[in-house]
Amino acid sequence: MKAIIPAAGLGTRLRPLTFTRPKPVLRVAGQPIIRHAIRTLQEAGIHEIGIVVSQLTRDEIAHAIRNVTGAQITLIDQNEQLGLGHAVLTAREWVGRDDFCVYLGDNLFEYGARPFVERFQEARPDALIALVQVEDPTAFGVAELDGERVVRLVEKPKNPPSNFAVAGLYCFTARLFEMLDGMPPSARGEYEITDGIQRLIEGGATVMGQPVVGWWKDTGRPSDMLEANHLLLEKLETNIQGEVVETRVSGRVVLPESSRVVRSKIVGPVIIGENVVIEDAYIGPFTSIGRNSIIRHAEVEHSVIDADAVIENLNTRLQDCLIGVRAQVRGGRTVPRTHKLTVSDASIVELA
Repeated sequence: MKAIIPAAGLGTRLRPLTFTRPKPVLRVAGQPIIRHAIRTLQEAGIHEIGIVVSQLTRDEIAHAIRNVTGAQITLIDQNEQLGLGHAVLTAREWVGRDDFCVYLGDNLFEYGARPFVERFQEARPDALIALVQVEDPTAFGVAELDGERVVRLVEKPKNPPSNFAVAGLYCFTARLFEMLDGMPPSARGEYEITDGIQRLIEGGATVMGQPVVGWWKDTGRPSDMLEANHLLLEKLETNIQGEVVETRVSGRVVLPESSRVVRSKIVGPVIIGENVVIEDAYIGPFTSIGRNSIIRHAEVEHSVIDADAVIENLNTRLQDCLIGVRAQVRGGRTVPRTHKLTVSDASIVELA
């Protein structure tokens, strides 16, 4: 079985962070989002993975996955971004006649892809869709069910037939390509994967829905990124190898050998990248800090700090922050008690 990860989009909901980088390379819990997706697929027994990229995302995606082991990864060019159905159809030649999984790389599942892949291989439907119960189905593709069989799919309905939304994981036989080939675009000008699945249903194919067990997170917005970071760090295991001087460390903390913490307090779960320097600082729970970053005379918690960031001389605590690559946050004379920031790559913020 193969897997497709669509990664050609621009991630507009995460701007300004995605003005300079595609969403799949943004980091949560110390890794680019796409690396979490690849690991999830490997754990489900899938090791042939095609990543659909655009001209704007190819180089960044290639860099993010450069050290991945245990998977045969192929980058597949999508010259126009015309919807998820189009992205999948772009990979048709690469998939061939094999069964395949489509995994939206910005989605995270507590128990990964394995439950869905195993059920698909056991039941052998033409399609199996991950479903999640949501409060407002009007923002999603929604499934109408007869038992575990999907009898109708509706994209962003005004009157939803159920509260089961389509999550970001699908398993298919190659028959789906026949449905996508020649399919007209939707009203918004895109080729919807839900329309292709609906054509399967209308053609008498068996389409199954399987509810998600455990948490599911779509990391489409800054608040989702922070929550995903939180959820993933819940599973963190302590591994302290770096230098710790006059510092109190509690909870689950990862500190690599190349990093150094001096006169500080670390309360886990916290993951710290390579070559990080932390001095006279407080790092609170559910914080991840990217490689080569420096944090001095500052307090940070429940935040994602990307690589090469500098945070120093703050008289207030940073909380619920996303700090981009090479961003700098420096303190001033008078500041309020807390700040909530989303700082894009290479930015400089002075709190005065």
